[in-house]
Amino acid sequence: MLALGIDIGTSGVRTAVLDRGGELISMAKASHLPQSNGALDANLWWDAVENCIRAQETALEKTSYSLAQVTHIAVDGTSGTMVLTDEVLNPVSPALMYNSKGFDAEANLIAQHAPDPHIARGSNSALARAMRLVSIAERKPVHLLHQADFIAAKLMGRGGVSDPNNSLKTGFDPENAEWPAWIGEVFDAELLPKVFHVGEVFGPVAPQISTRLGFAPDAVVCAGTTDSIAAFLAGAPLEEGVAVTSLGSTLAIKMLLTKRIDDPSIGLYSHRIRDHWLVGGASNTGGAVLLNHFTPDEMNALSAKIDPKKPTDLSYYPLLTLGERFPINDPTLAPKLSPRPSEDHLFLQGMFEGIAQIEAKCYAEISQRSGCVPKCVFTAGGGGANPVWSDIRKRVLKVPMKDLRFSEAAVGAARVALLNQAPG
Repeated sequence: MLALGIDIGTSGVRTAVLDRGGELISMAKASHLPQSNGALDANLWWDAVENCIRAQETALEKTSYSLAQVTHIAVDGTSGTMVLTDEVLNPVSPALMYNSKGFDAEANLIAQHAPDPHIARGSNSALARAMRLVSIAERKPVHLLHQADFIAAKLMGRGGVSDPNNSLKTGFDPENAEWPAWIGEVFDAELLPKVFHVGEVFGPVAPQISTRLGFAPDAVVCAGTTDSIAAFLAGAPLEEGVAVTSLGSTLAIKMLLTKRIDDPSIGLYSHRIRDHWLVGGASNTGGAVLLNHFTPDEMNALSAKIDPKKPTDLSYYPLLTLGERFPINDPTLAPKLSPRPSEDHLFLQGMFEGIAQIEAKCYAEISQRSGCVPKCVFTAGGGGANPVWSDIRKRVLKVPMKDLRFSEAAVGAARVALLNQAPG
C-alpha cells in the first residue's frame, strides 16, 4: 500500500506519496488555475488537484511504484476556506477564503447565541463566512464543505463529511465531538458535515475516479486536517512542548500539549490529535507581506547585506491590509511599516524582525496560559530557507530551533492517511 497526501495551499497544490512505513517516495506540485471572473470558483481547486496527481504519476514513473498502489488518501486545506454545493458537488456559491472578513451582520447574530468567548464569534469567523455564503448562494445548497472537504468529496463522489480540525473554526466542539445546539439558531444544521476523527476512513474513492486517476480499486479517503497541522505532522515528533512555526504566505503557530487551551479573544485555539492538543493560531503576517515589497531574488540579494546580530529597532507589525487574527484578534488592526529606512536591506530586516517578534509573542501567550515553554521550535514553509531570517528568529525567540526533515504539508497529509495503519 501507498498513502497519498494532497495539500491545497494558497498558491497551488502539492502531493506526496509515502510507503506504509512513512518513507517519502515522491512529491509533485501544480499551480492553481487563474480565475476567469471575480468570484472564486472551487472547481478550479479540483482541476489543480487532478493536474497535480497526473504530475505525481510522472514522478512515480522514476521509482518502482505507481499510483495503482495508492490505497489511502488524505487532504489538507487552508483553515476556514469553504464553499456551498448541491448534492452532486456542483458549487452553488463562490468560495470564500480563510482571510475574508467584514461579516458584521452575521457576527452580530452569532453573538446573540454563541458563548462568550468562542472561536466562532467575530466578523472574520468561519461560521460568519458560512452564513454569508448561504445569503449569496445561487440556489439551495446541500453541503457546506471546507476546502479539504470539497476535494475529499470530489474523490468519493459524495459530500457531507469533514474532520474536527477544519470544522473547529466553524464552531465544532472537538472535546465533546459534536456541533453545539446553538449553531442551529444561526445556520441550517442540515448543511453541516458529519465529523470524523483525523485519519479515520471517510469512505471509498469513487470507481470512476480511481479508474481515471489510476488509484487502486480499493482506495479509500481518510479524514484530513488543516494545512498548518499537516505541516506539523510532516516531521515533528508527537512530544509535549514540541512546536512548529509555518512560515508561508501567513504565519501559523502550533505547540503540542496534553491539555486543551483556548482563548478566542486573542485567536488562540486547540486542535485535537488523538490524546494530545495542538495549541496555536494563525497570524496574517508572513511571506505575503514580504513579497508585496520584494521579489524572491531581491530578498536573497538584500539578505546578504543584513547583519542579523544587529537589530534595527524598527518595531514593525507587517500586515498586507487591516486586520489580525493571532496573537491579537482585531479585524481593524493596521499594518505598521514605517518609518522606512533609505536602505532596502534595513527595511527587509525590519520586516523579518517584526514577523519574528509576532512569532515570539504567539509562543509567549501559549506559555503564559499553559506553563509550558517550547522545548524546540521546528520550522516549516518557504520562509525557513532564508538563513538570515532564521538567525533573526533564533535571536528573538531564544529557544532551540531545528529544521524539519520534511516540512511540506502534503507529507503531513499522507501521514494522516497512515495514522490508523500498522506499519509493515
